Amino acid sequence: MKRPKVLILVAPGTNCDKETKFCFDYVGAESEFVSIKRLIENPKLLHNYHILCIPGGFTYGDDISAGRILANQIKYLIGKDLKKFYDDGKLVLGICNGFQVLVKAGILPFYPFSEQKVSLALNTCARFIDTWVYLKVNKTNCIWTKDLPQIISLPIAHAEGRFCAEKEVISQIQSQIVFQYTDVNGKVTPDANPNGSILNIAGITDREGRILGLMPHPERYGFSLQSPFWTEKREIKEEPGLLIFKNGVKFVKDALLS
Repeated sequence: MKRPKVLILVAPGTNCDKETKFCFDYVGAESEFVSIKRLIENPKLLHNYHILCIPGGFTYGDDISAGRILANQIKYLIGKDLKKFYDDGKLVLGICNGFQVLVKAGILPFYPFSEQKVSLALNTCARFIDTWVYLKVNKTNCIWTKDLPQIISLPIAHAEGRFCAEKEVISQIQSQIVFQYTDVNGKVTPDANPNGSILNIAGITDREGRILGLMPHPERYGFSLQSPFWTEKREIKEEPGLLIFKNGVKFVKDALLS
């Protein structure tokens, strides 16, 4: 069987791209770094791939606001081809800065492309946060989160991760809320909210369940040895972060390559 092909989009300031590529390749995909400059020059290149991933980082130095410049490039310069990519049943993943790009381009939470309806704003503490969090995994139609445990742990690293939207929009996307910040017991409380997000929202999907945007970094916790508790357990095993990548690759194999 052919290997699913993943386009990992990079721009000035991208990081976490190599870790993301490792995870995709480890679970059976064939991933490639493609610069936004190259994609703008040849938008049709996108159709050679089954998954588009926008990894974390600080694209263009987060000038104006986090992810805004790359979001505008995607929406106005390759938007037509990205819409066809989505209409062809393919997948999109945005991690941290990638999530910021997806919402500011109008790719999430509604059908690509809509006007921007949600945002990821400055953390309420007004500073960069780098820590581990617990996440509640809600039952949704998102293919990326199939069979994940109800509570998982992943690291976050962002200054602009506060999910915000008007009440009307929040009411429309209740079934699309994939991840919420929680405590170790699975309680969604203000104390478990690291950045002030409405409803402790850490990640959402689109209505079809094929696009996932999340602030935490699954590529940084694919294996137990990446955990801060590694020295206590000393057991090497795959962790929930890796399952997110597995789910995307499996979907492509089953739905697009079978």
